[in-house]
Amino acid sequence: MLKLMPKPGPFYHSTFNWKSGWSFFFLFQLISLNIFAQCPANLDFEDGSMDGWTFYTGYTELGPGGTNEIFLIPISHPVVDRHTLLTANPGDGVDRYGGFPVNCPNGSGHSIKLGNSFGGALAEGMSYQFTIPITANKFSLIYNYAVVFQDPGHSVDAQPRMEVEVMNITDDSSIISCSSFSFVADNSLPGFRVSTFPAPGATPVLYRDWSSNTINLDGFEGKTIRFFVKTADCTEQAHFGYAYFDVQTGCSSTLDGALFCKDDTAVNVKAPIGYQQYRWFNNNLTQILGTNQELHIAPPPPSGTIVAVEVTPFPGYGCKDTIYQKLDTTSLSTRADAGPDQTSCNQAPVILGTSATAGWNHSWNPTTGLNNPNIPNPVASPTRPTDYILTVSSGQGGCVSKDTVRINTQNVNDTLTLNGKLLYCSGDPGGAVLSVSPADSIQWFKDNQPLGIADQTQLIIQQSGTYRALLFDDDCPLPFPTNNYTVQVDFPTAGIRYPEIEAAFNFPVQLESRTISNDITWSPATSLDDAHISRPYFRGLDPQLYTIRMVTPSGCETVDTQYVKTYKKIAIYVPTMFTPNGDGRNDFLRPLLLGFKKVNYFRIFNRWGKLLFESQNDIPGWNGILQDAEQGPQSLVWVIEAVDIDGKTHFRRGTTVLMR
Repeated sequence: MLKLMPKPGPFYHSTFNWKSGWSFFFLFQLISLNIFAQCPANLDFEDGSMDGWTFYTGYTELGPGGTNEIFLIPISHPVVDRHTLLTANPGDGVDRYGGFPVNCPNGSGHSIKLGNSFGGALAEGMSYQFTIPITANKFSLIYNYAVVFQDPGHSVDAQPRMEVEVMNITDDSSIISCSSFSFVADNSLPGFRVSTFPAPGATPVLYRDWSSNTINLDGFEGKTIRFFVKTADCTEQAHFGYAYFDVQTGCSSTLDGALFCKDDTAVNVKAPIGYQQYRWFNNNLTQILGTNQELHIAPPPPSGTIVAVEVTPFPGYGCKDTIYQKLDTTSLSTRADAGPDQTSCNQAPVILGTSATAGWNHSWNPTTGLNNPNIPNPVASPTRPTDYILTVSSGQGGCVSKDTVRINTQNVNDTLTLNGKLLYCSGDPGGAVLSVSPADSIQWFKDNQPLGIADQTQLIIQQSGTYRALLFDDDCPLPFPTNNYTVQVDFPTAGIRYPEIEAAFNFPVQLESRTISNDITWSPATSLDDAHISRPYFRGLDPQLYTIRMVTPSGCETVDTQYVKTYKKIAIYVPTMFTPNGDGRNDFLRPLLLGFKKVNYFRIFNRWGKLLFESQNDIPGWNGILQDAEQGPQSLVWVIEAVDIDGKTHFRRGTTVLMR
């Protein structure tokens, strides 16, 4: 068993023995009701930070008796990719497994990601400690959550998990049992679905969209409470567990819809989502008003009317609670804020509006260039300057407020053009020149490093590299990057003179050039079998000086020279043995002629005088086959008659041996 760290003090050690366990993705929202006269600082992360929270890292393992144990050590700062602050505007997308938004749909500006999607038997935690006011004998914490569970098929206690621990720090650090529990998947509960997105290793995944649960802290007035959220991978290291949670509190007892406008036609009072059962009552709990999550009252009741909702969570997931709400028209108002005037450059999207209160209607006019005209923060990409008017009203049409924002437009030509070639030889007048349109400021880059060239619309390329430019416009907040061009500049290789080669009259001698390029020309082509290859054969009578011109794909030219000196020599050689076995060596019996211009005949006989082969050329010779049959080992007689370069006829006779 691998342990990721020792167990030094202080550390936080929790042991649970559950009947079921799953790997999960957990999204968590905490709403504080019946609470403080003054909110705890940054409990809701709305400072845009994680100040006030304590962070933990550690590991998980199976302890004595096979129970799951999570060991956490407090650390001084959040760890990258394990304690991550997220922002709802513009948002962080949807869960890859469940497809629901990872930012809680409650209008909150910030939330936290706890853990990550990698295994390793790691564990993380975050806690917040606060004191309930002495006057608050009714106090509840309601959290919204969405879960995704990966089931690796381990034993229950080896599974990844999440724990919620609520502890009474004042009274011997005792755990408040009703409020402390583990989150475990149970597909018998409504709302669970199987993800269609494949998990690592094709492990099945269950998910549940946003839901709510409650932590009842009635009777704990004056007590110091620590709220602790923990996540852990599976103990066998292969499967992950992580969470998103968002503590949102307005430090009041008002649910969404509890306040309404004087000119509203109705009022909708919403209880937290995801409970198993809702029951709405009048103020003395003698009359049931409804059994849905939302209570609709039309026309609105008198200001000051009190309603109550009894929320019952699913078994094992929180405490049953009753929340009292006062319907009030005295303090509800809104002010439309369309945000500052902006400029859309090259139709780049800009976000309209500012932070908005959940539950209000938002409408933008005109709708041209908007992705959605009925949300607080639409994305605008107008093609021309446009004034957008924002109208904000309550859910039932009251408390109307308007504001206007102007979105100017600016078009910048950010195209980088090439005049010339991407591959060329240094010194080529038709090389590469890059050009951009004029701008307020221009910065050129080579291989992502800025060049000391300012505001020039053209750049003459003299070195290999990848080039681009940034264009700056005084009316646009961000620079405009151009496309990239990768240019290769080659330099020619200096020519050389090869060592002199001697060749016998009319005898083939192979020449060889450098392999600088495949584009090769030997000049003149006299006495060569091919003037466009690197290794031609020379066969002639007269000496010759050759130039070898080699041109690379970039156009770089190299010229080498080769002098071939000839000499007169008359000789006939025939090997005394040959081995026609197909190995590429000595497979043919043929004469080697020096200083000859013609073969009258070359004949081969067996020892009984039978003619086996005859040719009027010196190549390729005999391969040891007669009438498609390989001839066996034997002694052979050969004769040749040939004419030398002076016209004299020569005759030779000899013997050789065929070996297999």
